[in-house]
Amino acid sequence: MTNALTYVLIALAVVVLGVLAAVSLVRGRSRRAPTLPSITPPAQPTHEPSSNVALVSDTSAGTDLLEAPAARGLDRPEPGAGRLARLRARLAGSNNAVGKGLLALLTRDRLDDATWEAVEETLLASDLGVAPTQELLERLKLRTRVESIADADGARRLLREELLALVDPSLDRSLATHTDAARPAVVLVVGVNGTGKTTTTGKLARVLVADGRTVVLGAADTFRAAARPQLQTWGDRVGATVITGPEGADPAAVAFDAVKHAVEEGADVCLIDTAGRLHTKTGLMDELGKVKRVIEKQAPVDEVLLVLDATTGQNGLRQAQVFSEVVHVTGIVLTKLDGTAKGGIVVAVQRELGVPVKLVGLGEGPDDLAPFDAEAFVDALLD
Repeated sequence: MTNALTYVLIALAVVVLGVLAAVSLVRGRSRRAPTLPSITPPAQPTHEPSSNVALVSDTSAGTDLLEAPAARGLDRPEPGAGRLARLRARLAGSNNAVGKGLLALLTRDRLDDATWEAVEETLLASDLGVAPTQELLERLKLRTRVESIADADGARRLLREELLALVDPSLDRSLATHTDAARPAVVLVVGVNGTGKTTTTGKLARVLVADGRTVVLGAADTFRAAARPQLQTWGDRVGATVITGPEGADPAAVAFDAVKHAVEEGADVCLIDTAGRLHTKTGLMDELGKVKRVIEKQAPVDEVLLVLDATTGQNGLRQAQVFSEVVHVTGIVLTKLDGTAKGGIVVAVQRELGVPVKLVGLGEGPDDLAPFDAEAFVDALLD
């Protein structure tokens, strides 16, 4: 009996020891189990769509058609109307040397020859140009002889009327961004290097989207590596489809595909950003002419916007002449207008080309592109 009890106790002890050993082994393995690394998918090539866009198809030119991101999270741009009024203080602060200088001269006790010479120098320094300066000077001399200018208010009224006549509020400054035909309006953006064409194209897309238009962007600047992702960023922010091509692709082919896609999708506007080119390079200018001709195999070009840097002053006029000869410029975009005291360039470029300034850039913010308003501009000069 005693031996049987001993055997039972020994058996129970063996079982307990076995269980304890098994539990210890399991716990040890659990503590030593390696942590699995997180797996990150490889980055996409720069010409591929980002995660918030979808590749639709490839064209014969090898361009990528990038669908705009979902509406949720898109920017809500400020409407184009009223932007220049909002930015008037900024414009006035940079250009008041002209207006205030003229007002100070015209309110002198005596308007003698020395005073008129100072008026002429001030106008020329504002990049108004020789012919408009002489025209304005003669008008001011005539009116001050026949009209009494008793105070600064009278001088301001006179100067405002004459400056406004030079800027010419009667010019049609509307953008051709809608058509009666069942096709998108096509806008070609051109200019020399460094004037801000890609940025202007992106900002213009914001203006159009804010006004209720659907927009397709064509990244036809295929030579500057940063141009395509830069334009894609602008498009993503407002929900515009962007058509791109590989670096070094034929810009005419990319532009053609952009317009083709805009036609097929029933977009309201197709904006084509082109590479900057020196107006003295005949080959590059011929290429720009080719881009326009190829686009017109799909649809007419309704607007050719020449982007000029306002700080270049009279140096920009020769550029404007050559571009107008090659692609028939229909409107001017003056960038960096808030960074110059030479507001007379508005008059000079309009006189030189016979086309109006339609848009002005007044800062680096995304909504700092405004439709040009002649009265607001002149008032800003005199504030």
